[in-house]
Amino acid sequence: MKYLILIYSNPKSRAAWEKLTDEQQMQFGQAHYDLTDKLRASGELVVSEGLPGPETGKGVSIRNGEVVVTDGPFAEAKEYLAGFYLVEADTIDQVIAHAATLPDVHNDGIEVRPVWDMSMLDDM
Repeated sequence: MKYLILIYSNPKSRAAWEKLTDEQQMQFGQAHYDLTDKLRASGELVVSEGLPGPETGKGVSIRNGEVVVTDGPFAEAKEYLAGFYLVEADTIDQVIAHAATLPDVHNDGIEVRPVWDMSMLDDM
């Protein structure tokens, strides 16, 4: 089964990042590289990417039959998706254990969710 490890950021966690020393920022990033390497070696990693801030995104909607594109950020909430890991594992507990190794967990910024198995639609 596939799972997403979703990493969130917000103004508070961004401010905490800015207060870290260069060495602490390097250690933070190294924890992500270490998990990526571990997941790749075990065959669990499908893909992992970081995302720039929401101000770089575009919102797309349809209004009165026309495509409307707006600049970000879009959500009323202060949190935004900062990165993700798409992994394949037997249980969600395995994925939670991986997520718990990331430094972002100290900022309440990680969510683990299963990915819909769209192949189930083939049987319909």
